[in-house]
Amino acid sequence: MSIYLQIEDKLVDAFTPSHLEVVNESHMHSSGAGAESHFKVVLVSQKFTGERLLNRHRAVNKVLADELLNHIHALALHTYTEEEWKDLFNGAPMSPPCMGGSKRERR
Repeated sequence: MSIYLQIEDKLVDAFTPSHLEVVNESHMHSSGAGAESHFKVVLVSQKFTGERLLNRHRAVNKVLADELLNHIHALALHTYTEEEWKDLFNGAPMSPPCMGGSKRERR
């Protein structure tokens, strides 16, 4: 199983997120093709309610301890409660408006 899927599975099991993004950012670093060493995680969970940011990050690091020890070089964490996420993005960021694509009037 890929590191990406391990991260995703463990975070879903531990935090029951209402929103989860796991982004492999290894290509942005000196890692080779197909590397899984640098990740960004956006995690929204009610389990973070009342927890300070440091405690949220510690909880994620504990769940991903094996991956951090053996595979991951860098992990950027963005952790939110559902209320914080809603305040920031009114639920989730909106998709950009469609420009018509292939349905656009042809000239």
